Amino acid sequence: MAEIQIKEQSNGKKTQNKKPIRVDMTPMVDLGFLLITFFMFTTNFSKPNVMDVGLPAKGPHPPTDINIKNQITFILGKDGRVFYYQDEKKNLNDKSLTEVSFDKFQVAKTIEAAKANAIDEKKFTVIIKPADDSQYKTMVDMLDELAITKSERYGISELNDKEKELYESRIQ
Repeated sequence: MAEIQIKEQSNGKKTQNKKPIRVDMTPMVDLGFLLITFFMFTTNFSKPNVMDVGLPAKGPHPPTDINIKNQITFILGKDGRVFYYQDEKKNLNDKSLTEVSFDKFQVAKTIEAAKANAIDEKKFTVIIKPADDSQYKTMVDMLDELAITKSERYGISELNDKEKELYESRIQ
């Protein structure tokens, strides 16, 4: 603890030495480490949230042919903008690309409407094509919408040249 050194003079009087008071910090350090270990053991660290993405089995896969009525394609764009179409690639034009947003479940309603018009609801497939300038948050929001609508069949692909051209014309 704290020590004060007292020196006796030759005439019998006690005088105080001019050295500063020395405080022993060992108990304070022990208490600090005890508090640190207590809070480390009692704190619950946040668990990372994981989203399941269904990946196909490894190995070569035969090409999958999807009927136009059994699929809908979403193009994820800049600043959270989302476009969709349900048409053949050769028939794509500026009018077939429709913009929709995540507000008021518009994406979910679009998926549900396309699924209701599908020939076989079990084989209904959602194709997601993020653009180069799309944000990761938009992709996560889209996967959340797929989970809400219970759409188990989906694919993530790149934009082809025709889709890039249409997308570029729509965002300008």
